[in-house]
Amino acid sequence: MSSWKSSVNSENFDAVLFNLDGVLTATFKVHAACWKKTFDDYLQQRAVQTLKPFKPFDINKDYNLYVDGKPRDDGVQSFLGSRGIHLPLGDPRDPPDRKTVCGLGNHKEELVIATLKSEGVEVYQGSVAWVKQLRQEGIKTAVVSSNKNCLTVLQAEGIEGLFDVRVDGHTVEDQNLPGKPPPYTYFHAAAQVEALRRRAPERFQALAERTGLHPQEIQDWQRAAREMHIPFSVILSIGENLKFADS
Repeated sequence: MSSWKSSVNSENFDAVLFNLDGVLTATFKVHAACWKKTFDDYLQQRAVQTLKPFKPFDINKDYNLYVDGKPRDDGVQSFLGSRGIHLPLGDPRDPPDRKTVCGLGNHKEELVIATLKSEGVEVYQGSVAWVKQLRQEGIKTAVVSSNKNCLTVLQAEGIEGLFDVRVDGHTVEDQNLPGKPPPYTYFHAAAQVEALRRRAPERFQALAERTGLHPQEIQDWQRAAREMHIPFSVILSIGENLKFADS
């Protein structure tokens, strides 16, 4: 057990917030592949129409820069904007073949749902085991994702009952929350899970540093907390930080 993990107990922490993608499950692989399929199909059609070279979506570069952690429509606009392409927003009900921001986003979502149904998703069992351990110790848990299919993924793997609060793409839309990387979705989850006891800021900063948060990310968290008037104790699980559990 890592030293920072052993320090997470009910005396020091009110709640633990888990990112769904890359921490609890490997759904990021599904999303990345579906984004690539969506954008490559569109870019190939556009290349034929404009007589310009086809430049495919680069999973290793473009996914992290433009779409990861963002609401779907923001991801579409961000990536296409990087290519100098600006589509009309359209309507959330646009069919998947309509060349609008919403239409491309809906096409990607259609691919995700089909993939989840046909292939399922990899679950990080070590992370799930830690969630169960935390709950046994009386620490509340929440899951955070920018995706609207978060509940579908949790239910497919039978782990939806392990979280007191779920903040997902529907929450982002309903509450008009900025997507990641700013931490507003996490602070909203913290408020919903009622992790509101005031803690010493230096304690949070010390733990955040041990778990890999960049100093700028720490400042972003502190600024967002002030803006939302939320004092609480929380540990953020990011990417590789929880893939210890199978070791």
